[in-house]
Amino acid sequence: MRTVRLLLAALILASSSSAAAEPLQHLRLIAPAAPGGGWDQTARAMQAVLQAAGIVHTSSVENIPGAAGTIGLARFSSGERGNGDVVMLSGLIMLGAVVTHQSPVTLREVTPLARLTGEFEVIVVPSASPFRSLADLVTAFRANPESISWGGGSAGGTDQILAGLFADAVGVAPSRVNYIAYSGGGESLSAILGGQVSVGINGLAELAPQIDAGTVRALAVSSGIRLPGLDVPTLREQGVDVEIENWRSVVAPPGVSAAERERLEQIIAAMVASSQWRETMAKYRWSDRYLAGPAFARFMATEEARVQGILARLGSGETASSSGPVGRYPLFVLVGVVVSAAFSAGGMIRSRARAARMGAAEHGAGAGWRGAALVATAAGVDLLLLDRAGFVIASTALFWVTARAFDDAHPVRDAVCAAAMSVGAYVVFARLLQLSLPAGVLAGWL
Repeated sequence: MRTVRLLLAALILASSSSAAAEPLQHLRLIAPAAPGGGWDQTARAMQAVLQAAGIVHTSSVENIPGAAGTIGLARFSSGERGNGDVVMLSGLIMLGAVVTHQSPVTLREVTPLARLTGEFEVIVVPSASPFRSLADLVTAFRANPESISWGGGSAGGTDQILAGLFADAVGVAPSRVNYIAYSGGGESLSAILGGQVSVGINGLAELAPQIDAGTVRALAVSSGIRLPGLDVPTLREQGVDVEIENWRSVVAPPGVSAAERERLEQIIAAMVASSQWRETMAKYRWSDRYLAGPAFARFMATEEARVQGILARLGSGETASSSGPVGRYPLFVLVGVVVSAAFSAGGMIRSRARAARMGAAEHGAGAGWRGAALVATAAGVDLLLLDRAGFVIASTALFWVTARAFDDAHPVRDAVCAAAMSVGAYVVFARLLQLSLPAGVLAGWL
């Protein structure tokens, strides 16, 4: 199988009539995650191989963390449109995140180039853990599922999918999995080593050094058969009928020309065919899953449907929609409308009482209801604008109109404050809490 894939890569190189004699001057690699995780590790491995093999003169890695890659995906699809000197790492984790976070930007909006590698997952516990074997973990998990905390990568990714499949296989409702998502492999590993979680799940390449050093104990690997050089039994060997492999791929921005796409495909094919890449895969224990061209595009379509089905069965996500507000944001807006209306109505009552005492009841008779109506209208417009204009613009309009409903004397000041509040809310929700919010027309800058 490895030989077939190498021949395929060689055919792609040989069949291209526009193969460049000179290596590309510079190629940017986007890792849509924080440093230390699987995407970052793969991007830096690619950088080293591309330069060592002379396929490109220079290469750089850029990290865009957040929401299991969907923030990087949104920036890449809008900010890099038409650029032929940049690619982004993607894969199964991003597919799961798009479904889980109901991302308005999906992988259908970028240009698929090739699937690169596969990597099996490992379930580990800290070296001091009372769980000496997978059987110990299964017994404790069945007895009290919520008491076992599972630490892994971002919500909706391969780590959480494995935790849900594990629960389903041992007779525990996946909804009872106490899964704690971390933004990168570094954070996840720190939580595992520090005993902040009961169990850790991650890719083999990221956990292998800790397994070899004895700082964690590997209970099971998610492969179908035992892996060479790894003395860890599979889940199936131990009675848990689960097998799952994470795969990683590389995509180009939307809008690249046919010639630019062809050149990027040549670069990836040349990398895959190099001896340096074979050594890198052996070093990290990656499986060769190279697939390019129309076959990869078809694979992406079927894999998206498969992931949606798994997450729906596990109760971990909903099918992403191409339109409509994302997540629970509409609920937040409705709550805000109710609270604002209550304050507005209270203001109306106080205004009328004050005016009555002053003998001018007609002065403030409609002020409170007018404010409530303005806030409700602004909330409706906010929901309509959310997907297209983005969270920041839509929320700025909402906050500004709400401020005007109560005090219309300072429009410029209110606009500045509304914009600051919207940007601050976006940073908190999208960056700190890692909730996927639509960036809209500002995707290239946020």
